[in-house]
Amino acid sequence: MTTGATVWLTGLPSAGKTTIAYELAGRLREEGHLVEVLDGDEIREFISAGLGFSREDRHTNVQRIGFLAELLARNGVLALVPVIAPYTDSREAVRKRHQESGAGYIEVHVATPVDVCSVRDVKDLYAKQAAGELTGLTGVDDPYEEPESPDLRIESQHQTVQESAAAVHALLTERGLA
Repeated sequence: MTTGATVWLTGLPSAGKTTIAYELAGRLREEGHLVEVLDGDEIREFISAGLGFSREDRHTNVQRIGFLAELLARNGVLALVPVIAPYTDSREAVRKRHQESGAGYIEVHVATPVDVCSVRDVKDLYAKQAAGELTGLTGVDDPYEEPESPDLRIESQHQTVQESAAAVHALLTERGLA
């Protein structure tokens, strides 16, 4: 049976979390690993539909994703989780769940600055916020609590997607998870 683990990629909207996750997933699949990407947007649509963006709803969403990731990890799947997860206490609860079950867990902070994210703006969120069409944008008018000591910090504005994915892969390999 393959070793499962969760790779939790947290960061601002348009930081590159999902792009890195899919690049890493392809590489891991080529090596024969069981891999699932739990995309935050897809989870919101299918599992957390009806939740808003209050602190409580965001926490609930993160805990649901964390439960799914831990379940997959316990069963030999590498769960790649690109989600904003803006609050430290929510992320710590997910880490604790993994520790208690013995499932591997790696937190990756995709530490792309907000000014770079706003230029990338892959979902037009920053443009909508600037136009007054959107409030509660994480990192702009809603808080993002940066991880103090993630397992890995990636500054995606200084490297390619392939280099970012390779850095995560190297950490997985170092820890015996890939």
